[in-house]
Amino acid sequence: MAEPTAVICGATAGVGRATAWAFARAGYRVALIARGEQGLHETRLQIEASGAQVLALSVDVADAAALDAAATRIEAELGPIEVWVNAAMATVFGPVATLSAEEIARVTEVTYLGSVHGILAALRCMRPRNRGTIVQVGSALAYRAIPLQSAYCGAKFAIRGFIDSLRCELIHDKSAIRLTMVQLPAHNTPQFDWARNRMSRRAQPVPPIHTPDVAARAILRAARHAPRELWLGAASFKAILGTQLMPGLLDRMLARQAWDGQLTAEPAPSERPDNLFEPVAGLHRTDGRFTEQAVPRAVSLSAATASGLAVGAGALLALGVGLLLGRRRR
Repeated sequence: MAEPTAVICGATAGVGRATAWAFARAGYRVALIARGEQGLHETRLQIEASGAQVLALSVDVADAAALDAAATRIEAELGPIEVWVNAAMATVFGPVATLSAEEIARVTEVTYLGSVHGILAALRCMRPRNRGTIVQVGSALAYRAIPLQSAYCGAKFAIRGFIDSLRCELIHDKSAIRLTMVQLPAHNTPQFDWARNRMSRRAQPVPPIHTPDVAARAILRAARHAPRELWLGAASFKAILGTQLMPGLLDRMLARQAWDGQLTAEPAPSERPDNLFEPVAGLHRTDGRFTEQAVPRAVSLSAATASGLAVGAGALLALGVGLLLGRRRR
């Protein structure tokens, strides 16, 4: 289809903004969905300068009715939605004991329910045509939870469960609608400057850190080929496969390493705005403050391929151990 339409939720910063650029360069008409008017205006102007047709809509993904209405308007103004990308997220850095129920609820409403709302809106549009691709931006944290991000990890675990259930239903219905999830490693995005932080030091992504363009390319690939899951980066492979093989050991390792690993030596500002409940002006950009550490590439494999390689490596290891033990007996 010439100039198909892609919807990007969470499109004005970080991975979402880089993804909007990637789809525009790939020839899509792009619908930008986010809360902040300033970020939407700046992102729309940048992408329009490339010659792409853009529609920017101020919507909180936690509002199911507003997101569904946005889908209707997108189809009316840009054309049938072929790809829907859920990239909106919110988080709070801090131990569970420091979080309020209200904060946990808001992270859940944006990161989990916001994705569910997007999926429901996309399905309503796609089902009559029996085509389209829904891309869920996930994380290695959808498999391996870490300290200080309990609300975010819980939401990412939840959306993976929702996706798996929906996938079974689409297969049962013999639907041609495609569903794919991209599990990301750490990226250099502004979230570490505007996320709510209960710690005394500034937050940082756990290295290795990647540029947002790395994620955007993987998301575009997932939209084109729709693997069941796409795992991005060696750190994601280790986290996902490691937690399947030795979860207790990883619990202890993360208890020792992941606490300080998510914090810089800089003290956190005593007062600064955060984007948990309201948009933050002035920080809507693609990259965060870790540009010097960010690498521009990462290996990516479908979950099926990665798991197959892991099983093969395990079988070879077992065979090697068996041969060694056999020689010792002889």
